[in-house]
Amino acid sequence: MTKIPQKEFLTVTEVAKIFGVSPLTVRNWDQKGKLEATRNPFNNYRVYRRVDIETLLGEIEFSKGKHIVIPNIHKKKVRKLSVREEE
Repeated sequence: MTKIPQKEFLTVTEVAKIFGVSPLTVRNWDQKGKLEATRNPFNNYRVYRRVDIETLLGEIEFSKGKHIVIPNIHKKKVRKLSVREEE
């Protein structure tokens, strides 16, 4: 299994490598509500919270050998990261 990078947000490509799927599949999961993406405030790219990916991986590991359906976790709302200036 691919090691999960130890940072708060992961890119589409990093998530795809973790699950062993293409980046297009990750984008499709986002559009269908299977994953919840946040938008990077600088470039508007999708990013995913590491804890959400770890949780989903744990659910998949727990259900090994069983057919699972990834539930919709959000209803088509787009969230953006906010940028705050530090003093």
